[in-house]
Amino acid sequence: MGRKQRAEGEPILIKKYANRRLYNTASSRYVTLDQLADLIKDGEDFVVVDAKSGEDLTHSVLTQIIFDKEAKDEKHMLPLPFLRQLISFYGDKLENMIPGYLQSAMEALSKNQDKFRNAFTAGKSGSTLLPLFEEVARQNMMMFQETMKMFTPGLGGRSAMQANSDQAKDAEIAALKKELASLKAKVDALGK
Repeated sequence: MGRKQRAEGEPILIKKYANRRLYNTASSRYVTLDQLADLIKDGEDFVVVDAKSGEDLTHSVLTQIIFDKEAKDEKHMLPLPFLRQLISFYGDKLENMIPGYLQSAMEALSKNQDKFRNAFTAGKSGSTLLPLFEEVARQNMMMFQETMKMFTPGLGGRSAMQANSDQAKDAEIAALKKELASLKAKVDALGK
C-alpha cells in the first residue's frame, strides 16, 4: 500500500474508526495521539474525520491530545486558576469573545517564543527576563482592549461593558503580575 498523494498545503486526512484507532491516510499507517501531537510540532496540518460518517472530529481529537498531555505530565501547562476561569466563561455573555482572545494571546506568545527560548538558553536571570514578560503582558492587555472595542463600537461614553472590562483588566493585570513573579522565581531557581 503506497502513500496517498495530497496537494501542497492540503491538510493530512486522519480517519477515526469505531474502535477509536486513528489512521493517517498520507502515510497509510495507524497513529497515536502522541504522533498527532508530533505532527503539530512539526508544523503539519491535519483534519480528523469519522471514518464512517465523515463528521469532522478535529476539535475533539485536539482537545483529547491536550487532556492526555495534561494527565501524563507532572508540570501542567494549564494551571488550575486558568482552567477554573475558562470553565466559568462557558455560558457567560463573554463566551463568544474568549476563543478570539485566546487565539490572539497564543499568536503573541508564538511571535515571542524565540526571544524566550534565546533568553533561557543564554542563562539569563529572572530579573533580565522580567522586561520580556512585561512586554508580553502589555501586548496581551492591548489585544484584550482591542477585542473589547469590537463589542462596543461607536460608543463615546463609558458603557457597563467598558466598566466590566476595567475590572477584568485589573484582575488580569494582578494575575499576570502573580504569574510573572512565579516565572521569575522558577527562572532564578534554574539559574542557580
